[in-house]
Amino acid sequence: MNQSVSQTGHPKGLWVLFATEMWERFNYYGMRAILTYFMTQALLFNTEFSNGLYGSYISLLYLTPLVGGYIADRYWGNKRSILVGGLVMALGELILFVCASIYDSSRDMANILFFSGLGFMIAGNGFFKANISSLVGQLYPKGDLRVDPAYTIFYMGINVGATLGPILCGYFGDTGDPSDFKWAFLVAGIGMLFSVLIQKLFHDKYVRTPEGEILGLTPGTDNPSNNPLIPASSFVKAPSKIWANPVFIIVGLLAFSALMIGVIYLDTRINYLFYLLTASFVFIVYLIQSDKSLNKEEKQRVWVMVIIAFFVMFFWGAYEQTGSTLALFARDQTDRTIFGWEMPASFFQSFNAAFIIIFAPAFAWLWLKMGKSQPATPTKMGIGLILLAFGFLWIAIGAKSGETKTVSMIWLTGLYLLHTWGELCLSPIGLSLFNKLSPLKFASLLMAVWFLGNAGGNKLVGVLGALYPKDGNTTNFLGYQMNNLYDFFMLFVFMGGTAGVILLLLSKKLQKMMHGIV
Repeated sequence: MNQSVSQTGHPKGLWVLFATEMWERFNYYGMRAILTYFMTQALLFNTEFSNGLYGSYISLLYLTPLVGGYIADRYWGNKRSILVGGLVMALGELILFVCASIYDSSRDMANILFFSGLGFMIAGNGFFKANISSLVGQLYPKGDLRVDPAYTIFYMGINVGATLGPILCGYFGDTGDPSDFKWAFLVAGIGMLFSVLIQKLFHDKYVRTPEGEILGLTPGTDNPSNNPLIPASSFVKAPSKIWANPVFIIVGLLAFSALMIGVIYLDTRINYLFYLLTASFVFIVYLIQSDKSLNKEEKQRVWVMVIIAFFVMFFWGAYEQTGSTLALFARDQTDRTIFGWEMPASFFQSFNAAFIIIFAPAFAWLWLKMGKSQPATPTKMGIGLILLAFGFLWIAIGAKSGETKTVSMIWLTGLYLLHTWGELCLSPIGLSLFNKLSPLKFASLLMAVWFLGNAGGNKLVGVLGALYPKDGNTTNFLGYQMNNLYDFFMLFVFMGGTAGVILLLLSKKLQKMMHGIV
């Protein structure tokens, strides 16, 4: 029996990727849980600016995998990209720790460090995110029915980290004293270092193909050429050694981080990210569709991925309000008292992840139990969008009932429960679909297309979050007037529900274009 396959039916490499991603998500969600609070309570940014900056930051986190995925496919390989990306993110957290330590004594320097920390987080994430997700499916033979459950298990790892991150970072940082925010960034950074250490120690031993070859090595030079089970056409030409030189990698990452600092700061002045996202989307579609080595069926499958990524944008544009307007709702409009103890508002951001840990096994069991009779992936994703809309309908009703007072925790809890069910119908299934539809030579780059849909959605988070009606203000979006929180949350009901119904109507056509892949 191949040493990379465990007795439990899944490769041991899955659990290495599980742990690596778990600690990275601990870092990300722990930092995200207090980010809006840090901006509004310590740096004293106004609500509109903070929501807009939050959306731009999260958007860029999902845009930079386009760069990291391309470089990994061509020059560095997945393994090296994950390692260096993780180290850059840990450095970003350290910069934010220093920022939160001096914000009161040196505000100008704190602002510079804040944007610098965000820039390093964005740059490092670009090399980490797409590459680790693309490795999961490569652990299994083509057509293996374990792939969907594997991505669900991997997704549980994400959510173990996402549950623990807001709780621990919130416990140390969200104390009501802005000077304690620094401890949240430090705790998040320690989690990131754990992620890098696990990847460094166990990747070569366990993260392997079904044939036993190490996954994610440098293209061409490190890949095996004598294994008859792995066609030579699967690998790109070996890159020049200079691209993998440590000095070049360090200088390149520092330059890329500096670029990301400028990109996010400039967006606060010009708000150009939508144009950048559109250009990236067009470029990636052209780059792949113009590749003459792809046949007609492969190109149609790529079009399916493009269409799915478009609809995913609407899901994340509503879902990711968690760290923006829903975080403000938790702090300002929700009664958080439990037996005389006031729960930190940041703890709410662990609810969704905790629900995923509870319900992910049930969904994985359901898809296996249904077998070939289960709904097609586009249908599942349409259902996910509709569940998202129901979540916002629930919170809208709660907001209307509490216009003049704080409301029970049941409203936010119910929203996160419905959003969890919607996410389990969409996100792990979408990751699996992209892996199955992608031509091998574009595996990481097309995984980045999935994250491009996330990027567009998260830019929507900032645009729509800036419309959050506060202190009696009236806001407007495409002629829809919002006078209160009920009106604001109903916007997401209309957006998510409409996108879900349209995707359900397109499902049969998309299935044909997938040519037998479900």
